[in-house]
Amino acid sequence: MPDQPRAQAGEARRASIDLYAAPGLRLGEAVALATAAESAGFGGLWTLEAHTEPFMPLALAAEHTSRIELGTAVAVALARNPMIVAHLAHELNRYAGGRLSLGLGPQVGAHITRRFGAPFDHPAERMAEFVAALRAIWRCWNDGQPLDFHGSYYRHDLMTPAFDPGPSGVGEPRVLLAAVGPRMTAAACAVADGLIAHPLTSRRVALEQLRPRITGAARPGFELSCPVLVITGRRDAELDQARAAVRRQLAFYASTPAYRGVLEFYGAGDLSDRLRLMSRAGEWDAMTGLIPDDLLREFSVEAPAGSLAGALHTRFDGVLDRIMIYAPYPVPADLWPGAGLGA
Repeated sequence: MPDQPRAQAGEARRASIDLYAAPGLRLGEAVALATAAESAGFGGLWTLEAHTEPFMPLALAAEHTSRIELGTAVAVALARNPMIVAHLAHELNRYAGGRLSLGLGPQVGAHITRRFGAPFDHPAERMAEFVAALRAIWRCWNDGQPLDFHGSYYRHDLMTPAFDPGPSGVGEPRVLLAAVGPRMTAAACAVADGLIAHPLTSRRVALEQLRPRITGAARPGFELSCPVLVITGRRDAELDQARAAVRRQLAFYASTPAYRGVLEFYGAGDLSDRLRLMSRAGEWDAMTGLIPDDLLREFSVEAPAGSLAGALHTRFDGVLDRIMIYAPYPVPADLWPGAGLGA
């Protein structure tokens, strides 16, 4: 994380404001977005595994930037194995001069088994072991320790000189885990350097559910990050379009069974059930209209471009360590510069 003023007693620490490249960052767009994000004062740039894979664009971003933090938020772990991910992250972190954070998530079971064709069981245990395997592999390469990892799901005990990339020179990348429920949160606290919350995370959810689970359980220096849905623009028409796009995104997330508990927290479990049935029928446009204004306000931050940074700090300083700006709609290239995001 870039240097930030340390909070005084009773003062909330100022969060880093980063850019979340949703719904995916294409190779042809990576250089322009990365250099623009660095120039605008963002603390970090994060890719996700959705429309595109998340690693290749970061190589271009690393080549054309020098300050901004780079990370995946998140790459799907359980569709890969620890050795493949270890190689990707080791080389990316070396090339980026130690600026990489490896954000990993399990994905939901249906996507792992039906989209990726991989096994899915005991996801929290698998994720914890996945990270332990990564660290064993990196210790082999960076410190020369013999590779001898034997777990319940992964085994890595063969590393010959022909396949050893050698030390990165910058140490291991930080490892962050995506988590929603208590079991995955506990796994993140036990083995990771931070937790990436789901975009369906309000200030209340972070304060009343996530922070209590983290406090006293996490490793030193543990960070809580979250992609935060934003509604922004320069003109009323732009704000209206952004608001509709965010409402649609919330309807999609709220229809996923794994996130029903978040809706229950607001007494809207029945809404989640209704949205799930509509999603199965392909009624995506109709779903958007079911998101009420109060939930829209809870799960997004709305402000004109020039005051967005202040609104994000007001909402999340002292709650999140990293705020990842998530705009699920086209944003003009000249919107971010001059908005005070790095202030």
